[in-house]
Amino acid sequence: MKLILAEKPSVSKNIADALKIKNKQEGYYEGNGYIVTWAYGHLLQLYDAKDYDTRLSTWKMDNFPFIPTTFKYKVKSDPRHREKPDRNAQKQLKLIHQLMRRSDVEAIISACDFDREGQVIGDSIIYQQNTHKQVFRLLLNEWTPDEVQRGLQNIRPNTALRPLQDAGVSRQWADWLIGINLTSVATLKYQKGKGKALNIGRVLLPTLKIIYDRDKEIEQFVPENYYKLQADFQTKDDHVYHATYMEGKEDKFKQKATLEAIQEALKEKSAVVSDKQVQRKKEYPPLLFNLSNLQGHITNKYKGWTSDKVLKVAQRLYEKKFITYPRTASMALEESLVGKAAKVLERVVQDLSYKDEIKFAKIKRVFNNAQVESHSAITPTYVLPKKLSAEETIVYEAIKNRFIMQFMPIAEYEETRLATKMLEANLKGAFVSKGKVQLVEGWKKVEKVQSKDVLLPLVDIQDPVTLMKHDIKTEVTKPPQHHTEKTLLKVMETCGKKKGRENDHSDENDGEFMAILSGFSIGTPATRAETIKKLKDVGYISAENKSLICTALGRDLVETFPIKDLFDLEFTGRLEKALFDIEKEAFSKEDFLQFIYQFTKTSVDKIKDEKETVILEVKRQKRTNEVMGKCPLCGHAVIEGQKGFGCSNWKNGCKFVIWKNDKYLAAMKKKPTKTMVKALLKNGQATVKGLTSKKGNTFTAKLKYEKNADNDYFSWKMLFDK
Repeated sequence: MKLILAEKPSVSKNIADALKIKNKQEGYYEGNGYIVTWAYGHLLQLYDAKDYDTRLSTWKMDNFPFIPTTFKYKVKSDPRHREKPDRNAQKQLKLIHQLMRRSDVEAIISACDFDREGQVIGDSIIYQQNTHKQVFRLLLNEWTPDEVQRGLQNIRPNTALRPLQDAGVSRQWADWLIGINLTSVATLKYQKGKGKALNIGRVLLPTLKIIYDRDKEIEQFVPENYYKLQADFQTKDDHVYHATYMEGKEDKFKQKATLEAIQEALKEKSAVVSDKQVQRKKEYPPLLFNLSNLQGHITNKYKGWTSDKVLKVAQRLYEKKFITYPRTASMALEESLVGKAAKVLERVVQDLSYKDEIKFAKIKRVFNNAQVESHSAITPTYVLPKKLSAEETIVYEAIKNRFIMQFMPIAEYEETRLATKMLEANLKGAFVSKGKVQLVEGWKKVEKVQSKDVLLPLVDIQDPVTLMKHDIKTEVTKPPQHHTEKTLLKVMETCGKKKGRENDHSDENDGEFMAILSGFSIGTPATRAETIKKLKDVGYISAENKSLICTALGRDLVETFPIKDLFDLEFTGRLEKALFDIEKEAFSKEDFLQFIYQFTKTSVDKIKDEKETVILEVKRQKRTNEVMGKCPLCGHAVIEGQKGFGCSNWKNGCKFVIWKNDKYLAAMKKKPTKTMVKALLKNGQATVKGLTSKKGNTFTAKLKYEKNADNDYFSWKMLFDK
């Protein structure tokens, strides 16, 4: 009997289905020589500082820096009551360890995600038990039945994945040390009042600095006028075309007088077509998606999407077996996947009207081992979805279409460049016109990408033309645009090494570029969305439509916090590169951690030596202890607290609370109000206006807040009038 540990229940079910196991017990499946159980992501978390030393439960400067001699783990905390362990996690961890100890279990297989975090999740659970049984690793890029069966035939000893575990643990410990120590001393130094903290993080601060720098560029931008001279010419066939005066490659002039002098020289002069160049050009499809490009594509195209939301939807599709592993940095596929890709393409194009144009081939742009890191690009699998939610459809269709595009004909267009010269005018330059005509639609047909044709008349070199009119256009230089999630993700992905290209919609050369920069980034594909979300949650940035903007608190932090290395993209990129090299056994975990220990100590001492200043002042709102109504669990009074409306009997264990940041309401752009809570407690329901749907429409509905049948927590229920 072999025990398989999956990262989530949904993945566990996929494995059980692939092994045709029908017998489901509480917390696991069993049959056909296997037991399949699951975690809920991280079941264990690192100790809090106060778990090592009770004196650290109160923040005092003298307590820091604090560096544990040994890092320890505990059951993850209950999200509602941080002081207590999560009961579901505790229960499942106990079950997993019981299954591991069963006498008929001869080996354990970790089937957690094939990345740093997945390795840490599986290893922390398995090795907490000090097992002497053999431990293996199942490494899959998708959870389809064929892949599960194939993967189980090729399991590897878990010891072979030690470098991946070293990288994961190094990341975890480093972020704990920097986060705990610097957040504590920064809050003590720069915050007045209690109740919040100044969040300091290895990935958080350089990401904030990217947005801060762009905001500063925009603030300091001084607009300047520039001028263009434009003209219309008429052919002998009475066709009119438009042209712009150019000297070399420059069509923008700082001095209007320069163009006014040229205008004078144009009077009563004839013109001729002096040059004509016609080129047939190819347009290749954009490369396959990695996570950052998928997030950028969706957030840029659809209103109301964030990179965090794209990742969550993609993760659901992955766990449902419809797409391959989404947390990838690669935009190509391993060459060994040629046969599988052909099979997938055959399945996903069945109902397309243009499927006869789709031809599978082993293309270097698609299949290239040199441009694949741990995981290949995101593609659909051969499992076709029968039903998807609206959100899932958007993400799945984007991935499917991008995959199909690779095997469509290359788009082609004809570009014509005309130069028109003024005779006897003695000008340095000429008037230039460009035309473009789409000849082959090719891959653009997949998503109906529109190409705008610009037609020029049929003329030959030396054909005489007539100058019809000319005028000087005054234009103004524009500041750079605020970062969006799309452009921010691109800078994070390359640590700013592509500065100037973040607004570029083409990713034609991204694969080659990313191969050079392997590992040199801010965060990983899995964490970047979470970082952007946290920046919003802690109040360092805000989102205005699609633009990301630094708040006053964010600006003050950048300008005041003295550890400038943490804002430096180069520094952060080197740390991430070191973690990448630990995975590849090119750098040691011990050397990395030694550097982090010293950096933490030096940084804490530097903050302590800085002068006192207030970045964040926390003002506690006075509570009136106004009674909202009776608690539906115990009958005591429900009152308003700082974070929610909760039962006054909470010290005795009553769990009733309606959080002010309730995610269900937040998804509809609402927060609970006193009026709403009073109505819920009095009438069992509340009529709520101004709720926002996923499509952005507002509506009114009745909401109930009802106790779950199997635990003491509550869930929302929505009702509509007939």
